[in-house]
Amino acid sequence: MANETPPDTASTDDASSGLNRAKTSAQAKLSPIWIIPLIAIAIGMWLVYDNYTSRGTRIQLTMENAEGIEAGKTLIRTRNVEVGKVKSVQLSDDLSQAVISAQIHPEAESTLTEDSRFWVVKPRIGREGISGLNTVLSGAYIQLEPGSSDTLKRKFEVSDVPPVAPAGEAGLQLTLLSKLGNSMKVGDPVSYQGYTVGRVEEVDFDPQKRQVSHQVFIEKPYTSLVTDNTRFWNSSGLDVQLDADGIQVNLDSLETLLGGGVSFGVPADLPKGQAIDVDRDNPFTLYANQDSARQGTFDRYMRYVLLVDDTVRGLKEGAPVEFRGVRVGTVAAVPWNFTAPQPDSRSSFAIPVLIRIEPQRLGVTGKTLDLDEWQSRFDRLFGIGLRATLKNGNLLTGAMFVDLNFEDTSDKQASDGQTPDKQHVSETFAGVEVFPTTTGGFAQIQAQITQLLDKLNGLEVDPLIDGLDRNMQAAEATLNEVQSVSESLNTLLDDPETRDIGGNLNATLKDLSTTLEGVSPDSPAYQNILSTMDRIERLLGDLQPLTKTLNENPRALLFDNLETSDPEPRAPDTP
Repeated sequence: MANETPPDTASTDDASSGLNRAKTSAQAKLSPIWIIPLIAIAIGMWLVYDNYTSRGTRIQLTMENAEGIEAGKTLIRTRNVEVGKVKSVQLSDDLSQAVISAQIHPEAESTLTEDSRFWVVKPRIGREGISGLNTVLSGAYIQLEPGSSDTLKRKFEVSDVPPVAPAGEAGLQLTLLSKLGNSMKVGDPVSYQGYTVGRVEEVDFDPQKRQVSHQVFIEKPYTSLVTDNTRFWNSSGLDVQLDADGIQVNLDSLETLLGGGVSFGVPADLPKGQAIDVDRDNPFTLYANQDSARQGTFDRYMRYVLLVDDTVRGLKEGAPVEFRGVRVGTVAAVPWNFTAPQPDSRSSFAIPVLIRIEPQRLGVTGKTLDLDEWQSRFDRLFGIGLRATLKNGNLLTGAMFVDLNFEDTSDKQASDGQTPDKQHVSETFAGVEVFPTTTGGFAQIQAQITQLLDKLNGLEVDPLIDGLDRNMQAAEATLNEVQSVSESLNTLLDDPETRDIGGNLNATLKDLSTTLEGVSPDSPAYQNILSTMDRIERLLGDLQPLTKTLNENPRALLFDNLETSDPEPRAPDTP
């Protein structure tokens, strides 16, 4: 009895022994072979994670034509470093474009922002030279230009041509609007005085507004050349114009000659202006040529209508309006509003021509220009005889222009005794004031010829004809006398004795020559003549005192010298 254990102690020992047996059994069932599957599972999970993390970012690219793009081969590069690859190429649901699925490496995921740009790099030959030759063997690839935005994006459009300016490059982007049907393309140069300072980035045509929008980029530091007075025009390289001013030839750079471009500058009639804002929303106008751009600076003008009774052949839109050789306006339309009714004051049908008087051409700035004052000034000028005339400006092309000048009205009086300057009455045509005109050119010549014919018809021709008849008769008598004298002279010349005069004269001259040959310096006769001349000279010398005495006292030949005293008679001799 002393060796028996209590019941509680016995149950505790049984539980402990059972637990020990279970542990021993579990240790006996766990085998080392289970380590290999666990390691394999861990490696598989790591491979899945690594594949997921190294797969990169999927993006979608769309382009018009997938030429040169191959799935699994075409690379995506940035700064010539591979950052992705094209995975698949397929058509969109509406079959309008190609959809490209590409995968970008994880380290390049930050480059996929909303202002990132993609374009295809392939061999190109253009005005700027040859590019993309490295893709001849390797094939085309897609170039990625990272953006600077913080907003991520996964769908992009791929351009077929590279952008003009890299993203973030300092410069100025402008919009040019025009209604020109030119062939300007992306990449065409933007030049200033022949020097390229930018490029055309984008060209878009709006069929609703019927205008072309050009997005251009001006590089820095040339942005300061663009001011609020700058004008842009299309430069075709070679511009030839035949107008009333003659022949004008403008030649730009060789690049614009081959493909065209845009030029800009500030017209000479305007100040330089203020620099524009970088975020300017107001677009510029793109003019057809430099002359049109200069014309566009004259934006304040007065409109008048010329009712021309002569022909308007050779007069074109844009022709100059000049006052004594100084241009003051431009022809706006020929003809203008042709079907509008003529004023009641006109007795004949005229051709309406719309002109613009532009005071800014005379140096008046737009800020100080008062059109009402200029309108009143022209009304006064109309009253003192200011008239418009069509004149020929170029004989080669036949181009005409409008000439303004004062008509001479000093000798003209109206039927009611008033001078013409008090008779001018303003009239309108289709709501526009009519500019007084006068005939010119061939019409003036025709009027002068008509006046000359009228004067000739008013002359008394009969007395003139009678006097002319008498003059003709007197002239005929004079001619008869001249003819008679001519016949007498011919008869005298035909006389044999007259013909012998020449022979006799020749014989006489021959005898005289023979005689003179006998009196040569070496002949005796010549020596005798010399000695005789010497004796005569001595004789004259001896006679000279006698001659002088006779000249002074002619009585000396009969009496003695008068200076002697008178003789005194002698007395008779005395015994």
